[in-house]
Amino acid sequence: MIDPITHVETDNSVWKSLYKIAAIASLTVFVLMSIQIVVFILWPPPNTVIGWFNLFQINKFVGLLDMDLLLIVDYALLGLVFLALWVALKRFNQSFMAIALTFELVGITTYFASTAAFEMLSLSNQYAIATTNAERSVLLAAGQTILVIWVGTAFNVSYILSAIALLIVSVIMVRSPIFSKTTAYMGILASLLMFVPPTAGSIGVFISLISLIPTAIWLILIARKFFQLGRRE
Repeated sequence: MIDPITHVETDNSVWKSLYKIAAIASLTVFVLMSIQIVVFILWPPPNTVIGWFNLFQINKFVGLLDMDLLLIVDYALLGLVFLALWVALKRFNQSFMAIALTFELVGITTYFASTAAFEMLSLSNQYAIATTNAERSVLLAAGQTILVIWVGTAFNVSYILSAIALLIVSVIMVRSPIFSKTTAYMGILASLLMFVPPTAGSIGVFISLISLIPTAIWLILIARKFFQLGRRE
């Protein structure tokens, strides 16, 4: 019988660099997530198109941050994290780990299709130099379309796919000797909370904020384990 732990140890010689990169990526996501929370508290996102236009003219960088600029980076880094998780856990359930990695990568790609930060910045700049009411009306309508796309189908599909991917990985973690049970349970809790997207009204925003607590713990714990796997001979 093949010992999966022995195979994981053998894989380390091939995947040590990926584990180290994934550890750094996990901690980076944690830091960026913390920054995003601070930004939302200090500069809450506007509720109207004209509010967004004004915010971008007052402070372009804050406008980009409020429109999830850091989340774009987070999603890219999470692709590396889930790739490393696939390497570490595929011996315990290859089929479901392949499904989880696929869901996460599709979720990342779908999220990128929903991003609109730089489009809104461009519209804001055009609105600032518009000289007629007709031009402003067209730009306001375009801005409203951008906002609908930003929190529309692509975003919600991405959010749910990522929740499913995290749930699958965390359930497999429970049965593997590599990651701690605490890591697995934090992942399960975070994924279940993520099944209510932040676009689901006030309750959605509240639950999404609560989900950040187990997510932060999960990121720190897997980062520590990835560093260990990256050092182990």
